[in-house]
Amino acid sequence: MKKLIIQIPCLNEAATLPATLADLPRSIAGIDVIETLVIDDGSRDGTADVAIACGVNHIVRLRRNKGLAAAFQAGIDGCIRAGADFIVNTDADNQYAGHEIPRLIEPLLRGDADISIGDRNIAEVAHMSWRKRQLQRLGSWVVRQVSNTTVPDTTSGFRAYTREAALRMTIVSEFSYTLESIIQAGKKRMAIAHVPVATNPRTRSSRLFDSIFSYIKRSGATIVRIYTMYEPLKVFTYIGLTLFGAGFLISLRFVYYYFTSFTGGGRYLQSLIYAAVLMIVGFQVVLIGLLADVISANRKLLEDLLYRVRSLEAPAHHAEPPPGALTSRDRGSRWEH
Repeated sequence: MKKLIIQIPCLNEAATLPATLADLPRSIAGIDVIETLVIDDGSRDGTADVAIACGVNHIVRLRRNKGLAAAFQAGIDGCIRAGADFIVNTDADNQYAGHEIPRLIEPLLRGDADISIGDRNIAEVAHMSWRKRQLQRLGSWVVRQVSNTTVPDTTSGFRAYTREAALRMTIVSEFSYTLESIIQAGKKRMAIAHVPVATNPRTRSSRLFDSIFSYIKRSGATIVRIYTMYEPLKVFTYIGLTLFGAGFLISLRFVYYYFTSFTGGGRYLQSLIYAAVLMIVGFQVVLIGLLADVISANRKLLEDLLYRVRSLEAPAHHAEPPPGALTSRDRGSRWEH
């Protein structure tokens, strides 16, 4: 029996959540059970009560607002505990069309992918400004380069995971899970598919960031941080060699004037000092990269250990319940963090 759980991170979404839930499919070919899980990220408008009234199967309630990334990870953990074989993440503002979920999970059902991401075709999204569309395209290109993936819409929150992929997913960012999870999946050699999906008319403006500059700053910091976690030696080597190379070029300036100047290069001792400082710092940065690479190897071992622990803690793949047994659909689940 294959179970799909559709998770919806929410922050004060009491007004839009009913329409989002009503838009979700009730049956999908190849899926035996479809359940819903709402993550209430410290809402103050009764979002959790609305979710209960709408018949949501599982609710994860965060006592205070922890951000989208933490809400997403809490939802993934909740779905695993509830015995999901497949997990779909969608937004509570009903941006993503619920009827596209069968298409989204199709690569997972076929066994072709571990993760499937909905491609909104940013160039055609009417409510998005030209500048924002160009920034989204640039950001997606950067993420593709650092993750070695081909996902065209890396900021899309409409995505599906197999149980195995969800168990291996660990989000550490406090801003957004979208970019980090793709880089992480790419570095872990997961199979990622992308499918074109339709979107619904916008119901409200984005709450993830205050301005374009804030979004660029935080997204850039996330990309650099996560890439450095997985490729520390490469990052520090590039920085160290750049500094060392700059020092070496400056030293050539001193050598040139030493042999061509009547003063023997005495006037250019500052260049020699600058060169020595840059070359020493560059060498030290490379050494830091070697140390970071060792730490990265230990982190990979810890991630594998965490995966094994989560696998042991998660309930075994569900079998058909005996007649008269109380299922999770009947009783629901509530978790608080």
